[in-house]
Amino acid sequence: MRIESRPLPDSLPDLGNLPPLLTRLYAARGVRSAVELEKGLARLIPFTQLKGIEEAVELLVKGLQQRQRMLIVGDFDADGATASSVGMLGLRMLGAAHVDYLVPNRFEYGYGLTPEIVAVALSREPDLLITVDNGISSIEGVAAAKAAGLKVLVTDHHLPGHELPAADAIVNPNQPGCTFPSKSLAGVGVIFYVLLALRARLRELGWFTTERPEPNLGELLDLVALGSVADVVPLDANNRILVHQGLARIRAGRARPGLRALLEVAGKQHARITSTDLGFILGPRLNAAGRLDDMSLGIECLLCEDEALARDMAVQLDQLNQDRKAIEQGMQREALAQLKDLPLENLPFGLCLFEADWHQGVIGILASRLKERYHRPTIAFADAGEGMLKGSARSVPGFHIRDALDAVASRHPGLISKFGGHAMAAGLSLPAEHFETFARAFDDEVRRQLCEDDLTGRLLSDGVLSIDEFNLPLARELRNAGPWGQHFPEPLFHGAFQLVQQRIVGERHLKVVLKSECGSVQLDGIAFGVDREVWPNPTVRWVELAYKLDVNEFRGQESVQLLISHLAPR
Repeated sequence: MRIESRPLPDSLPDLGNLPPLLTRLYAARGVRSAVELEKGLARLIPFTQLKGIEEAVELLVKGLQQRQRMLIVGDFDADGATASSVGMLGLRMLGAAHVDYLVPNRFEYGYGLTPEIVAVALSREPDLLITVDNGISSIEGVAAAKAAGLKVLVTDHHLPGHELPAADAIVNPNQPGCTFPSKSLAGVGVIFYVLLALRARLRELGWFTTERPEPNLGELLDLVALGSVADVVPLDANNRILVHQGLARIRAGRARPGLRALLEVAGKQHARITSTDLGFILGPRLNAAGRLDDMSLGIECLLCEDEALARDMAVQLDQLNQDRKAIEQGMQREALAQLKDLPLENLPFGLCLFEADWHQGVIGILASRLKERYHRPTIAFADAGEGMLKGSARSVPGFHIRDALDAVASRHPGLISKFGGHAMAAGLSLPAEHFETFARAFDDEVRRQLCEDDLTGRLLSDGVLSIDEFNLPLARELRNAGPWGQHFPEPLFHGAFQLVQQRIVGERHLKVVLKSECGSVQLDGIAFGVDREVWPNPTVRWVELAYKLDVNEFRGQESVQLLISHLAPR
């Protein structure tokens, strides 16, 4: 692992009356004007810029006026769960007479609006199908729904294929011809925008009355923030507004009962929650339902209005997450056993791994862990039954994994049955007998695009903090200067420190006491998930660290703490 300085523009922008460090941090993350840092809802990109929004609104207005039965078809991850919940709650708030949801069980039906899911949906007798966080690739599913006489509204954010589904309306900032400036909306962000547009149109029509008052859709922003961060979409200026506003609601104690219950079982205080907590504390607990069981449990938790019932469901989700961790650790051991005899220089550039008993719902996390360990694009496969394998892919910066799969499919027709995804994550299916051929083809594609230097892990640092910058006010300021996330990373610093004390807490966390290089300041630090074969190491007296400046609270007292991302003997 090497630490490099994050590049800065030639000249720093004028961002108003900010401390020099914050100006530098924002500039390094592409901020060019103070306007980009404004977090009020008035700064959101107007919904009118979304292609297909007018057609979508007309479908929904007609559905409301005619009291049609609406059915939301979601996805089985946190973005899909929050999007399904936002769609359900928002349409009810706007006066829908009957709205329900359906989430495919990943083990029975797979991803998206398939013809098989349409067949299940028909038993609910809907008039209008609304997809959230899926549908842009559902050519056959949309055709089946249309053949059955249903209206179909597709809301999605995934990259489209060569053909679009023949839906009655499509809202997706990534569809051809859409000029919406932010291509990074999560699925939950897209359906939230649709609801904003629908409310505006209903206002024009005089829909709202004393008996049916106009709702505050801002009440849904806690779920929008959770889904956006959990789906690891880039936090551009528009997404930062959505996440900031959602975090403000959570911190003020105005989150939905299910979200508050998830925080409670995780032992987190709502007043101190950060965007990182959404991704690493709440997201995994919500995702656990879709990974191991049925995402309906997660959606019901988010929809629940009863505090006690919401807590019961949050406890179930927490237990599922514990089960998921145990399964994942076993899979990691098996994966590492496959690779242990290969020296790093002999590893494929693109890793493909498969074990017959690996869990379909956990291969995405496994691929992510291996990608972090070996710093190369990784795909983990599980047996999907009937001679098929299902793969989950994770990538490294500079390698667009979905486009890479497209390139492999183009060079080897018939090798991949189906695929889809983003730049950094994707999914695919292929016949089991194609695995070895695919693994070679994927490695070839990675080698076409990356060199060995690209496969060396690197951390981008915002520099070295001075002695007087290790203070609580700065740590608090950095925490509140976000929200931080994908493509807008939390500030990371580096430096050399004396290692005064070191001990393991929990199973694999290294708690340390450090002194600054000149020895004048003593600091606490913690590194999570260290290699127990390396740490603790009583012979090490000096370390090179990459770390985040954080606030630790213990028994009501706050202190500066270094969250260590990387440590190595000096």
